[in-house]
Amino acid sequence: MKLRIFELPPIGTNAYLLIDEEEGNAALFDAPYGASDEVDRQLERFNAKLEGVWLTHGHWDHILDVHRFNAKDVPVWAHEADSFLIQHPESMMDYMIPGIQLHPGKIDRFAEEGSVLTILGHEVEVRHVPGHSQGSVAYVFGNGGFVISGDVVFAGSVGRTDLPGCDHETLMRSIRTQILTLDDSFVIYPGHGPRTTVAHERALNPFLQGFGRYGTR
Repeated sequence: MKLRIFELPPIGTNAYLLIDEEEGNAALFDAPYGASDEVDRQLERFNAKLEGVWLTHGHWDHILDVHRFNAKDVPVWAHEADSFLIQHPESMMDYMIPGIQLHPGKIDRFAEEGSVLTILGHEVEVRHVPGHSQGSVAYVFGNGGFVISGDVVFAGSVGRTDLPGCDHETLMRSIRTQILTLDDSFVIYPGHGPRTTVAHERALNPFLQGFGRYGTR
């Protein structure tokens, strides 16, 4: 399985494309501006078909191309709590870059807490990690040893909580109970910036100092 990472405009939002060359399938996580074109190029290169789009949350920079995947009849997954943001992106205009064209998106299926999805033949656990948004989720690839975490935790930082629907205490609880409970070796693929590991963030992230293994102090 190949992983392609795209850092896309306008604020360097990561989109992750997993490709199974043998089966000719692919899966996309988050849909920033330009994701549709990047994915089309990769699908042509590897002669693959896009199986679905899995959103980590509904903030504007992660969903700008959702409508384009809707138009292609590609199933889009997201947590129900972020439905309003995805269906009504204009509700976020007060805290986004002016001049960006917005299009409503459609969620086809809900990514629910504790559910185990089959994505490209792999079992993927959905973990609800609210705080940065009410419907933030992390997708845990247990056999692959990595998690696609959205804007919950970054290399050396955590998601912002000064936006509507955000809450710092809720975010920290999500990180403690849903991210730091993963094995130290797990690779974290965040919504912005470089990849990191659970062990690295537990040891060096200034927001997470004092939390031991399993999220305890």
